[in-house]
Amino acid sequence: MSMKFRLALALAFLLLPAVGMTSNAQQLRDAFRKVSQSVVIVRTKQIDLVPAPGQVMSIVDGLGSGVLISTDGKILTAAHVVQTADIARIEFADGQVVSAHVIGSDVRADVALLQLDKLPANMTPARLGDSDKMEVGDQIFVVGAPYGLGQTLSAGHVSGRHQFNKQPQSLTPIEFLQTDAAVNSGNSGSPVFTMDGEVVGIVSSIMSQSGGSEGLAFATSANTTRRILLDRRPFWSGIDGVLVTGDMAKALNLPQPAGVLVERVAGGSIAERMGLQPGTLRVNVGGADIVLGGDVILNVNGIPVAENEGNYDAIVDSINALKPGDALVIRVFRSGLFVKLSTPIQ
Repeated sequence: MSMKFRLALALAFLLLPAVGMTSNAQQLRDAFRKVSQSVVIVRTKQIDLVPAPGQVMSIVDGLGSGVLISTDGKILTAAHVVQTADIARIEFADGQVVSAHVIGSDVRADVALLQLDKLPANMTPARLGDSDKMEVGDQIFVVGAPYGLGQTLSAGHVSGRHQFNKQPQSLTPIEFLQTDAAVNSGNSGSPVFTMDGEVVGIVSSIMSQSGGSEGLAFATSANTTRRILLDRRPFWSGIDGVLVTGDMAKALNLPQPAGVLVERVAGGSIAERMGLQPGTLRVNVGGADIVLGGDVILNVNGIPVAENEGNYDAIVDSINALKPGDALVIRVFRSGLFVKLSTPIQ
């Protein structure tokens, strides 16, 4: 073998990885161009207590991301972005801003469904894919608005799959995809895309000691989202609350082992229409911030709040079984008294 041939062969092997990287970069660029117009910024406002002496109220701005999934104006985002939002505005890539309202959410799965109040011009929805086909090692990319910087892309892989509520079988399974793609504040609700441009996850949270991305993020799988928000009638309570049990339940003089302490109620929600009262006093209990003074939910449609999540699906199923015009009934503990609240389902 001549020296010239050996040199040419060596150069060919050195160039092979570069060619592969160029091809992958081109695929990523093409995929981004295909889906970028479907990714939105979600800006919210809500009235909240200021954690300072006097406990005055103020308007708090919120920020997240989302993705348009239908031509009739439905948008997916993370539940914690909009669960108690009084106002939600959607900012599109071309600068259009449209108001929206929440029509469904699930705080356990951390996904929510919004409906645009009017349809903007030139909408380009993304397609919801089959997350069951994803395997550890598959390439994905995330597009969102970390720190408000819209249309930001980060690439990575599916680095794990985690399913909760496997037992008992009555509980709705919830799956999260783990990824090493960079995710930061403002990315909540960002779509996770396959290289073909299909949405396979909605960013929920990161695990971080620094507060920034450390390569450990989680997204609610597309199939979990589909089962909870699209395959059945979506429901939004508009409540932010905390499950109280044990010593806390005793301190609040609850007549049963567990209840949901209502901390916030979103304007325009079914909770507001029912007359649920939110908390009025922010305190720190055992290192955790809790807002006291609000109603404590004892049961929903006759189903008691339990110490674990065993009754959660039963409560959700009872709500889903209601027809338009049927009454949603809850029993609360308010200032030492039992109060029954109800409102018709629309």
